[in-house]
Amino acid sequence: MAVVALVVAGRKVAVLAGCCLAFCWLVGLWTASMQTVALVVVAVAIAVAIAFPLGILAARRPRIETALRPVLDVMQTVPPWVYLIPAVMIFSLGRVPAIIATIVYGIPPMLRLTTLAFRGVPSDLKELGQAIGAKPRTILWKIEFPAATPTLLVGLNQCILLSLAMVVLAGLVGAGGLGAEVTRGLTRMEMGLGLRAGLAIVAVAILLDSFSKGAIQKKTS
Repeated sequence: MAVVALVVAGRKVAVLAGCCLAFCWLVGLWTASMQTVALVVVAVAIAVAIAFPLGILAARRPRIETALRPVLDVMQTVPPWVYLIPAVMIFSLGRVPAIIATIVYGIPPMLRLTTLAFRGVPSDLKELGQAIGAKPRTILWKIEFPAATPTLLVGLNQCILLSLAMVVLAGLVGAGGLGAEVTRGLTRMEMGLGLRAGLAIVAVAILLDSFSKGAIQKKTS
């Protein structure tokens, strides 16, 4: 993981990734940490795949953005644990309802900030692309996307951190991972286990946040 971080995000992120993962191993929660990372990566990938094109479409079509706004307001107002109830009712306990609830919970911030990012691209840049005869797809990826990257980065970070929070909460419904260790520590009054699991969650959060930031910044630099 440190080698991948070195190639993708740079030396500082590689050192940080190695330290975070070493901490998870040293406190005896390696398997649970990797389960949590896997759940977050899968959920974020699907959430971004849904939210990114919808955000671009909403930025270009005001009617779509108007239709999506009340839905997103409701999704961001509902407490996170409420998402688990219908998912558990339909899919029973386990990782499936955790993944579905995490995807739904991570979509709104990414979608909103994608819309904001592409609406904030200066019109002069798009007109310049049109003037030199660039195709719409070229304008999107070579002009609009680099200009929108800082806001998109914020949306990705929010999506990752909210997904991690939901995955930890999903330990209550049998999703496994660090959330299950925190739940076990609280229910059995094992404060040492709860503290170690909580610190491991912090390490995983730092790892995912710094990795995503470093990867996107290196790609766009």
